[in-house]
Amino acid sequence: MNHWIYFFDLCGTAVFALSGALAAGRHRMDPFGVIVLASVTAVGGGSIRDALIGATPVFWIRDPNYIIVILATVVACLLLVRRPRKMPEYVLPVADALGLALFTVIGAEKALNMGLSGMIAVVMGLITGVGGGIIRDLLCRQIPMVLRTEIYATASIIGGIGYTVSLACGMGEKTALFLAMASALIIRLCAIKWHLSLPAFDLKTKRE
Repeated sequence: MNHWIYFFDLCGTAVFALSGALAAGRHRMDPFGVIVLASVTAVGGGSIRDALIGATPVFWIRDPNYIIVILATVVACLLLVRRPRKMPEYVLPVADALGLALFTVIGAEKALNMGLSGMIAVVMGLITGVGGGIIRDLLCRQIPMVLRTEIYATASIIGGIGYTVSLACGMGEKTALFLAMASALIIRLCAIKWHLSLPAFDLKTKRE
């Protein structure tokens, strides 16, 4: 199963790299800017996680395949973006949701393997899933999506809680992993389909 996790981790890396590359294109960045934005989106969350829990060197330094995947994604994006084929609008959000679900579980699993508590594991899962997107949005001078009302971070948190609680209840690791991934994915997909969002904190100052 570890080989499948690794494979889907690389797929998720490619999806988030594509997200960063497209964001760079929307902001008219040069090729170096595209590489930077794609890279921080793909591995930013995992890098922050590894630095916080002391898992150094961080994962992409120990395994250059992540960098290869990012560069290949950027090259493909630069070559094909001028001649895009019509792609359904839901493809990228759904792929992003898959990446979020998987990265959440991977982050939580790595924290637990380091002997950290379940609460910290949930936080590390969240950081792994959304950290790269936060860096991307900040570099693009946008309010990070996780700080807005769209249900995104909430799906990651629920997935992380589901994974740690399932393990604590004696559930098998494989079952807990797929249960947590499914819960985070379903919540995120429902939010995409029905435009679900959390209520906004709107503090309006009354004029005298």
